[in-house]
Amino acid sequence: KYEVDLDPDREAIVTIGAKDALAHLLFAIIGPGDAVVSPNPAYPIHQYGVIMAEGHACMLPMPEPAEFLNGLERLYSTSTRKPKLILVSFPHNPTTQCVDLDFFKELVAMASRHGTMIVHDFAYADLGFDGYKPPSLLQVPGAKDIGVEIYSLSKSFNMAGWRVGFCLGNAKLIYALSRIKSYLDYGIFQPIQIASIIALRECAADTEKICATYQKRRDVLVNGLARAGWSVNSPRGSMFVWAPVPEPYRASGSLEFAKLLMEKALVAVSPGIGFGPLGEGHVRFSLIENEHRTRQATRGIGRVLRNEA
Repeated sequence: KYEVDLDPDREAIVTIGAKDALAHLLFAIIGPGDAVVSPNPAYPIHQYGVIMAEGHACMLPMPEPAEFLNGLERLYSTSTRKPKLILVSFPHNPTTQCVDLDFFKELVAMASRHGTMIVHDFAYADLGFDGYKPPSLLQVPGAKDIGVEIYSLSKSFNMAGWRVGFCLGNAKLIYALSRIKSYLDYGIFQPIQIASIIALRECAADTEKICATYQKRRDVLVNGLARAGWSVNSPRGSMFVWAPVPEPYRASGSLEFAKLLMEKALVAVSPGIGFGPLGEGHVRFSLIENEHRTRQATRGIGRVLRNEA
């Protein structure tokens, strides 16, 4: 798919989901005080996995991916504590930001110059909309020398809860992860592994159908919110919509606004503050309901925004 050559014995390991791969990899390679750079806001394990490994979580603002690169360059030039690891994820959770291959080329070049490792959490590899195809970090020449990529079958193959993932790339990092996992678990239940092999070998076309389903849900949600008077950006990837809290409710914060939607509209959203301080002022919608239920949700939200609920 990405035209990347991998040694299955040295450059790949099966994991009990993407979280298992990420958290245990951090335990394997991060020591007390080691700096790990990632965007803010971010999926919580990206920050707290570092903290649990006793590392230093250095969160850089990412209003746009290019700004994250600029901030990283400034960090290298000004900080006395050089990052040991850069942790990124695109399409991004929660902001839905997407990148092209040039972003990864620049990131790999910068990390290589400074001797920094890269981990790319590629959970939404197959969820690109409107013709967008999310690129792989490992497509960049030299990326395997310094980095790994983490995959999950949860979204691509509708296998959430099966806990199947894998980590690919740098042989030394894969070895470190395999060593720590050898003390923690005995791998995935074999029938689940067999089902996963069948999914990867025989069901590749189904990932496109699944992606199309998410795209339809995205359109229903974005259009429904627009009719309710709430303008949000339409994401190019991921399974989320990252929405600014409407101005009349912004002062109360994302958590209180999320509570309001739950109580008055019967709609659950994730408050942005849960993804880091720079997530404040937003809420995250997940595209997990069917189109009918999503339309119901946007009508309920509309009643709240019109003060009819």
